[in-house]
Amino acid sequence: MSRLLIPATSSLVPFVAALLVVSPTGAAQAADTGPSAVTVPAVDAQAAKPAVPEKLPTRAEKLDTLFAALKRERDVEKASGIADQIRMEWQDSGSATVNLLMQWAAKAVAENKQPSALDLYDQVIALAPDYVEGWNQRATLHYQMSNYRKSMSDINRVLALEPRHFGALAGMAAILTASGKDELALRAWEQFLAVYPAERKAQEQVGELEEKLAGNRT
Repeated sequence: MSRLLIPATSSLVPFVAALLVVSPTGAAQAADTGPSAVTVPAVDAQAAKPAVPEKLPTRAEKLDTLFAALKRERDVEKASGIADQIRMEWQDSGSATVNLLMQWAAKAVAENKQPSALDLYDQVIALAPDYVEGWNQRATLHYQMSNYRKSMSDINRVLALEPRHFGALAGMAAILTASGKDELALRAWEQFLAVYPAERKAQEQVGELEEKLAGNRT
């Protein structure tokens, strides 16, 4: 959260107010002093008001801005940097408990403790059913374990929450390719490129699938 920036003149307000609250006797004495009386400078009421902080963008607004930049960017490295920023936004659940569970799950995956990781992802989803990365990471683990049906089910949930999730679209395309559904896989990659057009591997996959499908038609 940005701090309120209060103009320096605002610190004068209590001091000036105290000077202005005088008794009738004090007022008469002040009148008698003539030219030697202290003149209190007027305080600009507008300047005394605290500055209104700029409204910070919401998470949804930040993601919209990043996705718009990702769609425009054609430089591979710059696009990759934008994609990383999007992933960082996705990773933060907004809950310290959920974030910790996600860290434990990632550690379990790294240590090849898939059952423990699945249990942790289940807890994440139960606590935060609208948290996209909980579903996405469980889908990824199911894919790694060759549980394609369960992975696809989780991917569908991810895309229902965030249709621009390029990671989920890539996972869907991979499962469809492994299942021999090349036309559907091609559509998934095309949807991926509509979101993230600079991704070279996705471009290569589209080219290979188009050639394969064209060969099948001849």
